[in-house]
Amino acid sequence: MYMLVENRTSSCLHLKRSPGIRSWSLFVDSLAWKLFYMAGCFFVAAQNLEQWEEAVFDKNKGTVCLKTFNLYKKILTFSKGGHEQVVAALNEIRDVNVEEETVRYFGKGYVVVLRFGTGFSHPLTQSAVLGCRSDVEAIAKLITSFLELDRLESQQDLSQSSETEASDADEPQDTY
Repeated sequence: MYMLVENRTSSCLHLKRSPGIRSWSLFVDSLAWKLFYMAGCFFVAAQNLEQWEEAVFDKNKGTVCLKTFNLYKKILTFSKGGHEQVVAALNEIRDVNVEEETVRYFGKGYVVVLRFGTGFSHPLTQSAVLGCRSDVEAIAKLITSFLELDRLESQQDLSQSSETEASDADEPQDTY
């Protein structure tokens, strides 16, 4: 119906029109598309969200445990997945240093890398931190001092220098 006669008198004609079923269906359809769009935006944002990361250096157990938690995987697997974990022995760590990585479109990023005696290297985090190299270096120094790697390096330097001096003493001295 185009217009509905609400009130008709000899002095007044009141016509009224309400939204039809087609208008309501467009509203509901539009609302459904908006909800679908918002859900899609949420999933894209969750997929691109950085991971939660945790590093536990435990001297009692003699291990380092690097854990990551991904919200997107957690949602997709309905709480059955999303956790990844790497466990390594503390006594295998030989060095901790900061590496620079190129991050596409953003410039340079920095990450702490654990170097093991087996030649294997593993980053402390999966993604580099943009900008603040001093913050990353502070964490690397904290780990180095906690693991007492700076003491081990100084002891190795002393033992190497004493070995060199001893080997020099064994060689015959030529006098001219």
